Amino acid sequence: MGEQPTGDMKRRRTAAGLVPIAGWLRGYDRRWLRGDLIAGVTVAALIVPKNLGYAGIAGIPLQNGLYAAAAGALLYGIFGTSRQISMGPSSALAAVAASAVIATGLTDQADVASFVAGITLASGVLFLLLYVLKAGWIAQFLSRAVVTGFLFGAAVDVVISELPKLTGTETDGSNAIQELWSWFGTLGETHPTTLIVGAVSLVVVFGVGRVAPRLPGALVLVVGGLLASWLLDLGERGVALVGDVPRGLPAFALPDLGLMWDNAATVGIAAVALVLIGFSQTAGDARMFAAKHRYQVDIDQESIAQGMANAGAGLFQGMPVSTSLSASSLNDHSGARTGLASLTSGVTVLLTLLILAPLFSGLPKPVLAALIIEAVVMGMINLPEMRRLLRVQPFDFWIAVAAIVGTLAFGVLAGVMIGIGLSIVWLIGVATHPNIATLARERGTQVFRDVNEHPDDERVPGVVVIRMDGGLFFATSDALEDRIREIIHSTPDLTGIVLDCGGINFIDSQGCAKFNDIVEMAQASGVTLRLARVKQAVRATLARDGALERLGPDRIHGNVDRAVTAQLEHPGPPSDADGPAA
Repeated sequence: MGEQPTGDMKRRRTAAGLVPIAGWLRGYDRRWLRGDLIAGVTVAALIVPKNLGYAGIAGIPLQNGLYAAAAGALLYGIFGTSRQISMGPSSALAAVAASAVIATGLTDQADVASFVAGITLASGVLFLLLYVLKAGWIAQFLSRAVVTGFLFGAAVDVVISELPKLTGTETDGSNAIQELWSWFGTLGETHPTTLIVGAVSLVVVFGVGRVAPRLPGALVLVVGGLLASWLLDLGERGVALVGDVPRGLPAFALPDLGLMWDNAATVGIAAVALVLIGFSQTAGDARMFAAKHRYQVDIDQESIAQGMANAGAGLFQGMPVSTSLSASSLNDHSGARTGLASLTSGVTVLLTLLILAPLFSGLPKPVLAALIIEAVVMGMINLPEMRRLLRVQPFDFWIAVAAIVGTLAFGVLAGVMIGIGLSIVWLIGVATHPNIATLARERGTQVFRDVNEHPDDERVPGVVVIRMDGGLFFATSDALEDRIREIIHSTPDLTGIVLDCGGINFIDSQGCAKFNDIVEMAQASGVTLRLARVKQAVRATLARDGALERLGPDRIHGNVDRAVTAQLEHPGPPSDADGPAA
């Protein structure tokens, strides 16, 4: 008999479950150390310049992007279950934060920073609430087509907002389309030096990715931009610089609760959007790396990890964080084996804040704009996926297009809500229109197949066979009744209807009530209704409601062929006896 777990053993298991670092540190293999350290430093070199850009998108001080990067990496390393995930700010989440700021009308940078930290904290609390309620399935309401369209639209919105920094001009407008039109009107006021710096920056950041994919293009651009700013004295030549980036670690600070309360609706919408996007990104990436390296991830624990990472980022004046596929892939390729790689990235970012932060003060704004444009174009615009949607399912493609248009016309935050609405409408549409196929017999066999797929199959005179796919419940029961009514009224010489129930795996009380109505309708029309392949759970529910007794147990059959044979042998009205059940 095995040893019974003691109280201490149970507590250790619980701790290892909620705080995974407590488990993997005990079994850490020193041979993994070199790979984890190299991966952590390498990823930090990639994310530091990118997070400056993400902070720029959100409209907060650049150092706050690094605060979030450090908090996200450190807390995910402690609470996460994926060994390769890199947690930090992302272009999509930054765009949502920026849109929330626009919705509030805030302009003072201190207020903006506090508000962004507040929605970050709110999203962290919401993540933890999802864990407590085991409600991670909510993230499934944002379909992949909607996410693709939203990200595409948000990327275009961000690119348009960055164009004035490339030309040294000012624009206005309440949406991306108006901003773009305004920008075209300011081209005559373009600052030549700013335009040159911006154009060269775009060539560098996109060119490095094509010529030398292994080089971190963002880091090359930032280092080159800082050198050019110092050597050419770009600030004196009229090129705008990002301004003071102070040295030091982030301080614990609660967001302005009064500001949060005054904008409670926007906070709530933004937090929901951040959770839906962040959870879908992280869960998908975590599963992918776990499958690649053959280990298990706990999706519920991932909710805790993201909740703690966002709560920490919010409490240390940061911005929303999630997984970055590019950074996570680099983490993987560089040899990350455990969460120590994520911890190393976090510590490296903190060292950057302590030592190198003031160097970024001289970064030209057009360089930062090019950095942001490259991040959103490469990370959010997915043309291959749009082409795939159009080829595979045009309806999904038009859903994505609607999300793009909604985002550009009404803003990123509204685009997310439009996307959620489209996903729910699509889900309702699918749920209320189940597939109810007409079946016919394959010649020379007992097999019944969909006539739309096999139009030459043999139909049985006087008998219509249909198959319903999906549950019979409040959203689908009317569709089945309407289909049977249509068959009764449109089929001459009809004696019986056979309902193949092999695809019905669930029935609720309303489905039972509707089934009773169908039985009565068939009997009133002189048509025999027969069921085939009824699952035990469905049969038990129908029996409890008395529906089977009303139908007659001799009209329930093991397969479609038996039901059709019984109908051909006993084509009379339902009051006639059929003999023993088939």
